[in-house]
Amino acid sequence: MADVLSNYPVGEAFDEMIDVEGSVRPSYRAVYSALSRSTSHDLRVIAESLANNYTQAGVTFDVGGVERPFPLDLVPRVIASPEWEIIEGGVAQRVRALEAFLSDIYSGARVISDGVIPGQLVTSSTHFHRAVWGIQAGNGVRIHVAGVDLIRNPAGDVRVLEDNVRVPSGVSYVMTNRNAMITAMPEAFANQRIRPVAGYPTRLLTALRKAAPPGVEEPTVVVLTPGVYNSAYFEHTLLARTMGVELVEGRDLECRRGKVFMRTTAGLQRVDVIYRRVDDEFLDPVHFRSDSMLGVPGLVNAVRTGGVTLANAIGNGVADDKLIYTYVPDLIKYYLREEPIIPNVDTWRLEDDQAREEVLDRVQELVIKPVDGSGGKGIVIGPRATKAELDELRRRVKEDPRGWIAQPVVQLSTVPTLIEDHLQPRHVDLRPFAVNNGEDVWVLPGGLTRVALPEGELVVNSSQGGGSKDTWVLSPPPHRSPSSHRSATDHSDDTDDQAKASEMPPLHRPAETEVPLTVAKVPVTVMPKMVEAQRQQQDQQQQANPRSPEC
Repeated sequence: MADVLSNYPVGEAFDEMIDVEGSVRPSYRAVYSALSRSTSHDLRVIAESLANNYTQAGVTFDVGGVERPFPLDLVPRVIASPEWEIIEGGVAQRVRALEAFLSDIYSGARVISDGVIPGQLVTSSTHFHRAVWGIQAGNGVRIHVAGVDLIRNPAGDVRVLEDNVRVPSGVSYVMTNRNAMITAMPEAFANQRIRPVAGYPTRLLTALRKAAPPGVEEPTVVVLTPGVYNSAYFEHTLLARTMGVELVEGRDLECRRGKVFMRTTAGLQRVDVIYRRVDDEFLDPVHFRSDSMLGVPGLVNAVRTGGVTLANAIGNGVADDKLIYTYVPDLIKYYLREEPIIPNVDTWRLEDDQAREEVLDRVQELVIKPVDGSGGKGIVIGPRATKAELDELRRRVKEDPRGWIAQPVVQLSTVPTLIEDHLQPRHVDLRPFAVNNGEDVWVLPGGLTRVALPEGELVVNSSQGGGSKDTWVLSPPPHRSPSSHRSATDHSDDTDDQAKASEMPPLHRPAETEVPLTVAKVPVTVMPKMVEAQRQQQDQQQQANPRSPEC
């Protein structure tokens, strides 16, 4: 161990593996034991093998039009069962509150009339769409899939950094990371019970089928992708394949008399549920961008008449607004009559004159974020910014205070990460994914742990040079009953990955799923397009990149 963890520094940030006294935390003992029998050469060989296999298997992401293997670090993030129960309950609580909020603001808007949140704040959000006001989901679900970004502060407390209920991405890397890690560290899996992630496609498909319009007994589900040039295209293909449904583009669909049909070699086939991975502005050129080549004309009207269900619903992005985020604790109390299980990060609302004055005086100490930004774009970390950058930021905040929030600089927790030949602390966050079927909010045990690979970097996004880690949630001891946060349905796919470690599945093999491949089996015929149209479509695919894994 002197090789790979020699002189491992424990600094100001909370380290997930090593405590302040230099002892290994209980949840990491099996991982530590496996690392202790490895040399730096062993780890480097495994890391290179993982990168090569990811490239060959197409596990990539797009940065500036260049496909790169998604960086996966060997050392996992490990979460003990008691802590996971708190995270699981907090994420599910947040999804239920935001579900109630979205249903409310697109109908009666009681939350505004009761004075919980200002009406101007909601209607001024970029992603509030009046075109879908009054549309209510058939089974009462607008947020079918959610991703909630969490961090741990230096005191060891978990906080919510932001919500993603529009088109959250990254779950495909959770599944592929797990398959890769079972191969790379089978001994660590064999020595402890790790909750699996392979059941996600089954859960998602079940939720989508339950969202079908009334009266449809055998719904046809499709995944709508912007196309091959979108940075999250790998995820679109993986989810369609593991759910056993068709992957379609907007040109493969058409609306007729309030219903949606898919063009196939056998003729038109009715589509009942669309799991869309296209941003709102590109979905329907009749109601949104008239130049969109990625959507389906008439789609909003089909949704309004109940002819098709969109998952997630149009207009959810208002709940992703970082200024709305500051009101979520109030929304939890208002709709659920509960105290928030996981608090927010302290945040200044710059629309408030007093808060704005304080922030502008201390801008060099704080993190300033655009309220509708993603992918780490537009964030200004005060201590690292130049005087010119801070002066420009002050000007922009004064011009549009609604467009910004401020937060303290939080030293995210660290996990040992292989940097060249040694393990060094690198900052991480966590995005758990939740699936809402209308009856229960299920949280995938684990999530996407993103790691900032440059030393001292706090922005974990892949577009900023970040990578990922497998996230291991340890099962509770066999004699212990599950937490009340978990429903009885949670046990159906909760077989540990311990048994899979001995099988060591190849990295290119997709995640196991018991989903029968019976939905929309007829192959889709893609009609040829003009060269100029293809170029325009490619440009739009790169623009329509909502909540990609590097966000």
